[in-house]
Amino acid sequence: MNVLILGSGGREHAFAWKISQSPKCSNLFIAPGNAGTHNIGTNVNINITDFDAIKLFVVSNNIEIVVVGPEDPLVKGITDFFNNDADLKDVCIVGPSKDGALLEGSKDFAKEFMFRHNVPTARYKTFTKEILTQGYQFLEELKPPFVLKADGLAGGKGVLIIDSLDEAKESLKDMLTGKFGQASNKVVIEEYLHGIEVSYFVLSDGKNFVLLPEAKDYKRIGVADTGLNTGGMGAVSPVPFADSEFTQKVIDRVVKPTIDGLQKDGIDYRGFIFIGLMNVDGNPLVIEYNVRMGDPETEVVLPRIKSDFLDCLYSLKDQSLNTKSFELDPRFATTVMLVSGGYPEAYEKGKEITGVEKVDQSTLVFHAGTKLVDNKVITDGGRVISITGYGDTIQDAVSKSFEAANTIQFEGKYFRNDIGKDLI
Repeated sequence: MNVLILGSGGREHAFAWKISQSPKCSNLFIAPGNAGTHNIGTNVNINITDFDAIKLFVVSNNIEIVVVGPEDPLVKGITDFFNNDADLKDVCIVGPSKDGALLEGSKDFAKEFMFRHNVPTARYKTFTKEILTQGYQFLEELKPPFVLKADGLAGGKGVLIIDSLDEAKESLKDMLTGKFGQASNKVVIEEYLHGIEVSYFVLSDGKNFVLLPEAKDYKRIGVADTGLNTGGMGAVSPVPFADSEFTQKVIDRVVKPTIDGLQKDGIDYRGFIFIGLMNVDGNPLVIEYNVRMGDPETEVVLPRIKSDFLDCLYSLKDQSLNTKSFELDPRFATTVMLVSGGYPEAYEKGKEITGVEKVDQSTLVFHAGTKLVDNKVITDGGRVISITGYGDTIQDAVSKSFEAANTIQFEGKYFRNDIGKDLI
């Protein structure tokens, strides 16, 4: 079948790498893709929120399945656009409808959903600028640190964790008066959860679900989780503390109530659910939902799936996911992100990347922020390349990731050299 993947990051390169292995994949297109996806399929210069241009391409190229990488097209309603169009309604689109995408598109909606369907999470309240003083009062009821979340999408920058009450009040005021634009017209304040973070990933066809491998990612730019938040500096899968007992609690207390809740609310949800959890004294509490796969978690989750992933995705069309086999690689996978100097603040693009061809072939190199210029691969983003190593232990896997990280070169390159060390 002909496949179109929407997106340009490491997640989409990992999708392309995995889907290209399926005997059912005839032609693979990535819009807009990057220098890495260029070597697997055909990059197509289309804006991922230009639904009319996407339709034209899908119809012209007999695309049978569209895999949506990022959240933005989903929140803007690409699935509804396909389902309501006579020329597109028979195309399998991997991603929820607009109402399902609100699980990520609105923090307030997600928290209301969790409370309504008894999904364990931190207590919270939502505020607008009209009730700012009530927001101050709620902050005074909580113990530090204070968690403030912009209700809408803010490019991964809309969550603030603040130790000082006075600073939290000032930040609440800033957010409600335009710090993140319309995304922070409403702000969710919630209780801080003390525990260890882990992410679980679910693939649902609207009736059935499978649990994908869990992962732990590393958000801070600095060693030992210091410095500014980023889009992710690395990830590990499986996660040693997420044992079978904890995972069963996640299934019973979080995944099943979430899937059942979507059905009760009349939401036809066919796609990925990313569940960010905190392990609090052995119990899972949900921090957030995302309505797509994470990045860089995808770069350790997909390499551990041994089954035909395209076949699993296409089963969402007729809700037959329960008939598909699902086999996992028991080894550890670790990924280390190479980033541009200065990231996550100001950084330069256009630096030539060398040494990729020297990386051991058992180690996977996923391009995140790259492009081809005059047959040279150059940097084109803050997060540049994600390097995934396999091993029987975390130490074995991460040593392969670090070896490749030292082999690949570009001006200003930086990576965290402690990925996975907290789990060893």
